[in-house]
Amino acid sequence: MVATDNIQKTPEDATFKLAAYLKERQRLCDTALDQAVPIIYPEKIYEAMRYSLLAGGKRVRPILCLATCEMMGGTIEMAMPTACAVEMIHTMSLIHDDLPAMDNDDYRRGKLTNHKVYGEDVAILAGDGLLALAFEFVALQTPQNVARERVLQVVVRLGRALGAAGLVGGQVVDLESEGKTDISLETLNFIHKHKTAALLEACVVCGGIVAGVSSEDLQRLTRYAQNIGLAFQIVDDILDITATQEELGKTAGKDQKAQKVTYPSLWGLEESRVKAQELVAAACAELEPFGQRAIPLKAIAHFITSRNH
Repeated sequence: MVATDNIQKTPEDATFKLAAYLKERQRLCDTALDQAVPIIYPEKIYEAMRYSLLAGGKRVRPILCLATCEMMGGTIEMAMPTACAVEMIHTMSLIHDDLPAMDNDDYRRGKLTNHKVYGEDVAILAGDGLLALAFEFVALQTPQNVARERVLQVVVRLGRALGAAGLVGGQVVDLESEGKTDISLETLNFIHKHKTAALLEACVVCGGIVAGVSSEDLQRLTRYAQNIGLAFQIVDDILDITATQEELGKTAGKDQKAQKVTYPSLWGLEESRVKAQELVAAACAELEPFGQRAIPLKAIAHFITSRNH
């Protein structure tokens, strides 16, 4: 993890230590995920699911879910099942994205990809298993002090973020765009608003829903999440060019090899950095009404544009 205490902060959060905050929340998420997927018969599928789910990572998505719930007056316990679910869904997308039929990558988070260890057949099933478990986990493990209609809303939001209206739709357009040189900014934005930002948006929005957020505040959270989602992708595109495989934990230069249109290929590196910072500023502006309670979410937004992997 990068040294996040040096990230630009607003005066109000000068004493907030993001590195310590992320480390503690990451530990909580890792413990919950470990407990969520025990190894039982048939052992191979559970081992494959755990291999990718527990392979590390910054846990940005579940932490966003927890932080939003806390900001809106909820607790970590209320949101943890949903936080685990979004990480399961995210991990599924990585397993499937790395398959030869998709991005055909050999490394993820510094380790061999799931299909390189368990074979393509088991890797597909491991992703499927994590996806199914995500929805089961939200439905069964969310505490009783969270109204059932809120749980239903979370299930609907997660399904929408994942399906053809979200991640799947974005991935399809991404695949169709490979090798084409005439991809417009509008198409690129469509890809990443769906492939990347939709799940990040669901993390934030679902954290708010669990806490009982108002419709007005839900709109603010949605705009915050959409902005950081695009900023996250712009930084990913930059890092694909500027970072090494060791820093990324996955193959560097993948986008160029696949002849993908990226934000740096349209804007250049410096303009891309500026755009990412503008999106983060817009995201943080949406949180102003929440005052001091918004400090963690603001700091995470700045972290997104400061990371080096």
